[in-house]
Amino acid sequence: MQDGAFTEVADRVWVARHAWYDVNVTLVAGAAGAVLVDTLASERAAAGLVERVRRVLAPGTPLLAVVDTHEHHDHVLGNATVLDAWPGASLVGHETAAARIPAGVPAQLDAEAATSPDDPRLSEMRASRVVAPTTTFSGVHVLDLGDRHLELLHPGRGHTAGDLVVRVPDADLLVAGDLVEVLPAYGPDSHPLEWPGSLELLLGLLSPGSTVVPGHGAVTRRDAVATQHDDVARVAATIAELAGRGVPASAALATGTWPYPREALEHAVRRGYAHLPPGALRLPLV
Repeated sequence: MQDGAFTEVADRVWVARHAWYDVNVTLVAGAAGAVLVDTLASERAAAGLVERVRRVLAPGTPLLAVVDTHEHHDHVLGNATVLDAWPGASLVGHETAAARIPAGVPAQLDAEAATSPDDPRLSEMRASRVVAPTTTFSGVHVLDLGDRHLELLHPGRGHTAGDLVVRVPDADLLVAGDLVEVLPAYGPDSHPLEWPGSLELLLGLLSPGSTVVPGHGAVTRRDAVATQHDDVARVAATIAELAGRGVPASAALATGTWPYPREALEHAVRRGYAHLPPGALRLPLV
């Protein structure tokens, strides 16, 4: 597959998988216009995205809305470029993501600079305007595309506190953002103890044949979401069990049996211990 090329994965639903961050962008069209989900990690990258969107859509088709699945820079730093191309489009996101993007994205780029100071595209990201959603919601939001509608849902916290998913009911398709990945990304703003519950809600929305678009990686199916649910539930249960035994967070990775590589779970353990209720922590935690 050509890097960044749109592939139709369901009726009038196209996904473009990009090598940079292995991130997906989804385009959904209806009789009244189209919706773009996520916008890449820089304005420069989004300029190419705009041209590819125009090649896919019928001439004159308006872009009605841009949706941010969460507040991380690799999904939102193209917002300004896309909105410049379609100034009538609304920018939609969960209220928590919208509140965190203005300060959170620059902080993420600072962290990126600290860990990867030689990243050749760091300046490109820093030069991009940070634009946050102005149409926000807390639980559910609907976008009308004329002959079809999109359901935007905040299923709970997981990868971030502002995760949302986009359901295309007539296509039996779900754009899951970073709540679904082959290797879940537990970052410093993740909610490892709540992630299983959020995925359980998603499973209730999916049929065995549903198409699932993850935030990163190949388009997949319900069974992959079920597997991830079981694995993140094991992470949450292991954190609770170790803390209940009095194992300190500093020893948890070496002590527990985990479904994912230990180096991918440092934030999961730290955040999980911090989020446990006081009664769940057995002393001495030394």
